[in-house]
Amino acid sequence: MSDFLDIKQAIMADEQNQAYTARGIGPVYQVGPDVRILIIGQAPGAKVEQTGIPFNDKSGDRLREWMGITADEFYNSGKVGNLPLDFYFPGKGKSGDMPPRKGFADKWHPKMLADMPKVSLIILVGAYAQRYYLPIKKSETMTAVIKRSQEFEPKFMPIVHPSPRNNIWLRKNPWFEADVVPRLQARVRELMDEK
Repeated sequence: MSDFLDIKQAIMADEQNQAYTARGIGPVYQVGPDVRILIIGQAPGAKVEQTGIPFNDKSGDRLREWMGITADEFYNSGKVGNLPLDFYFPGKGKSGDMPPRKGFADKWHPKMLADMPKVSLIILVGAYAQRYYLPIKKSETMTAVIKRSQEFEPKFMPIVHPSPRNNIWLRKNPWFEADVVPRLQARVRELMDEK
């Protein structure tokens, strides 16, 4: 099952996702054989699920600004992909969205990644993605992980979620936009310009 269309059909037919499929909701992700920059976050939000377009919201606007690319480059270049830990909106929790469903990424990420051999940078958005992909202690905070992001480069770049909910975090941690964002932009541009 190496074809992306076959994988999508399998995702939609999977028992775990049948309630979404029955309501006409498809999985939200963006993949392709030429992807060089892969964004891995938690799961699509309610607005993104409605449109079926990854990062089609204020968070996406800020993420593209941090990456230093246009919306056209983000969606149409074929070089940028999005593979959240869950491809469906998991619902609202007490403080924000519910976490991605357990076992979801285990089932689908290896299949998708096998078909994206050109991926050179994985941007890990938020604590869930960072804990899933990086060898970090459970006790380590997301802030601490991002502060030592250079240890995980050039393959991985852990960042805070670009949601407006994190404006307070950004004000308290000005080093992120002063230090991490320029490194992210340089790496992204290098890969976008690659032939």
